[in-house]
Amino acid sequence: MNKIAILLLICSGLFSCATKKEILYFQDAEDLNLQEIKTSFEPIIEPNDILYITVSSIDEEVVKPFKRTIGTEGSPVTNNIQLQGYLVDADGNIRFPVLGTLAVMGKTRGTVEQELKAKLSEYITDVVVDVRIINFKITVIGEVKAPGVFRIEDERVTLTEAIALAGDFSEDGSRMEVTVIREENGVRKVSKIDYTSSDFFTSPFYFLKQNDIVYVAPSLKGVKKSGFIPDVPALLSLTTVILSTIILLTR
Repeated sequence: MNKIAILLLICSGLFSCATKKEILYFQDAEDLNLQEIKTSFEPIIEPNDILYITVSSIDEEVVKPFKRTIGTEGSPVTNNIQLQGYLVDADGNIRFPVLGTLAVMGKTRGTVEQELKAKLSEYITDVVVDVRIINFKITVIGEVKAPGVFRIEDERVTLTEAIALAGDFSEDGSRMEVTVIREENGVRKVSKIDYTSSDFFTSPFYFLKQNDIVYVAPSLKGVKKSGFIPDVPALLSLTTVILSTIILLTR
């Protein structure tokens, strides 16, 4: 009987239930109550971004020279909005009709809009300029229910929204080990986020940037499931077989 008791203790150690501490989100959220929000976000333009720029005026004839044309005269106009955009080259520039090469890297959309409007005002008195980043996307992988690449139309997404887009954590996802990988100014940055704590609301990784990668690591339970003992039914079956063997041998 002592052997059986020891075996039961070993089996219970192999499989233990997750604790409340490991599962609940934002466990100290009350600390955020009435806290002033100091973090704001506006994406910074980087090489390989695609900018969709519209120039408009009451008189559409005067803006035609500043509109990008795709294809040749007589050919159908493409509906692919990315082909109509301006690719930011490795040096951080775009080539704009009439105005030529413009430096946009490291600037916000608002700054580029103001600079373009100032230059175009020399030609158009009532010009209106709008700039959008149309290839803003993030990648969420690991222990989430629906991993994938997600395009963000409004260029603003938080880590919380990214996890929600991916269907939330899977049963085996570790809430205490979320990794954000970011490339910024030619340097790769990595941050570990504890989703059970509200501290990440003030983190520079709370707002995600274009091309960020979010990885959710497996919990201890998930690691065990991918190892020798695949899941709970298998663990119970193994325990039953061992106990039956011991009982037969000790009779």
